[in-house]
Amino acid sequence: MVERDHPKISIKRQAELLSIHRTNVYRQREPRQETPENVQLMHEIDKLYTKHPFFGYRRMSSKLQEQGWRVNRKRVQRLMRVMGIEVIYPSPNLSKRYHAQYIRPYLLRGLKIDRPNQVWGIDITYLRMGKGFMYLFVIIDWYSRKIIDYELSSTLEKAFVLTCLKRALGRCQPEIMNSDQGSHFTNQDYLDLLIKHNVNVSMDGKGRARDNSRTERFFRSLKYEEIYLNEYENPRALRKAITAYLRFYHTERPHQALGYAKPADVYARTA
Repeated sequence: MVERDHPKISIKRQAELLSIHRTNVYRQREPRQETPENVQLMHEIDKLYTKHPFFGYRRMSSKLQEQGWRVNRKRVQRLMRVMGIEVIYPSPNLSKRYHAQYIRPYLLRGLKIDRPNQVWGIDITYLRMGKGFMYLFVIIDWYSRKIIDYELSSTLEKAFVLTCLKRALGRCQPEIMNSDQGSHFTNQDYLDLLIKHNVNVSMDGKGRARDNSRTERFFRSLKYEEIYLNEYENPRALRKAITAYLRFYHTERPHQALGYAKPADVYARTA
């Protein structure tokens, strides 16, 4: 890997030898550390956004001010960006943020989903800890609601998404992979990986709040039933809690949409 303090070979030359772009090296620096107050503010933004995913930074700012937070819109907008939050309706700058050549159509409208591994949904969410936060990436089977795999990361670098996807696709492949139009999924590395495994790519339409509703419902369940009820001192404790929750979610928690069956049973019975 690249050594930043190598006495003889520059970062540029090391990147050339490893066949990677040097900008990717610079992006691997430690993420900006937020103040304790900002971390607590982000926790509150997460709770509000989980309940009201249509809140943009203006509404979010107003609601936070109602609750007694001394914040302005610029600060809230920046923190929402750090959290990876995108509101569910299209904004004027959407075309500037995303690379149009990587966007794919939504393939699930009117599709009858009647078997496991027909459609997987993927998404990223913010998870709070006592003195910090992490990002959670999940892969969910849309038919059974089973979580195929997950990965935690302290940053929003796309590597943790690709790592999880490669691990899951090494075990089995869906017919269709559905995501939003976020930068983790509108890039050539992501598309190449799915093409390699003969997976059709589907992306939510702009402003379509319900296109990825199964994944969003899982995030709400995880947060209200586990994350918001506890505080985690470090990533290890958070990972342990998620693993325990998934065990409960898969094998003990009745799911109304499955006729009160459990995701693990539905997935195993019909996979």
